[in-house]
Amino acid sequence: MTNYGEAFWSWEDLMLFLGATLPAFFIAVFITRPIHFSSDGVRQIAFQSTFYALLVIVLYFLIARYRHPVWRSLGWTFSFRWASLCAIAGPLLALTLSALASLMHAPGETAIENLVTDRTSRVVVMLFVAIFGPLFEELAFRGFLLPLFQKAVGAWLSIFLTAIPFALLHGSTLHWSWQSMMVIGLAGVVFGWARVKTGSTTASAMVHVGYNSTFAAFFLIQQAGAR
Repeated sequence: MTNYGEAFWSWEDLMLFLGATLPAFFIAVFITRPIHFSSDGVRQIAFQSTFYALLVIVLYFLIARYRHPVWRSLGWTFSFRWASLCAIAGPLLALTLSALASLMHAPGETAIENLVTDRTSRVVVMLFVAIFGPLFEELAFRGFLLPLFQKAVGAWLSIFLTAIPFALLHGSTLHWSWQSMMVIGLAGVVFGWARVKTGSTTASAMVHVGYNSTFAAFFLIQQAGAR
């Protein structure tokens, strides 16, 4: 990794971040509950986006207190050397793991589909799935957590250690199907490898966005065909 991708934060910071998740959850409920939304799907995404945004704020101040540039410290750097490869890697990974999921007889339905009930919810849910969700997840898992593990146990083990909670995070969405969780765990390994190989969280985020966007496109095409 580059110097900016290396962790100078500590396990105490991780505990503080994890400790902030419950307060952030209740604050997100407090903020979004009184607001009228067009559908339950939009409400769910508004809540989750608010929850994630609050955790990004927590993460920002955890890093900022060390008086280092926050985003560069978390690996948000860009290089044309790997940009085109990462842009292609996401869709290719989605196609590969989709074939693997089919071979493993993984259930096709996810909880995300139940959130899409009208045009507004379709746009909001797809934007979250394709862009905002992956950006937060890469910031948290590959920007913050992976470098901390890497400092303790090395690159390859840290990749797998961050892929496990990443897969568990998606468990409820995937109805806790072990096949689907194994597939998303493998995707997490690839995202982690991109982070370690390039030293950039932007790289893993590009792969992740491309991966999720491909599945979002498949979903929209499938819905259009069903009408």
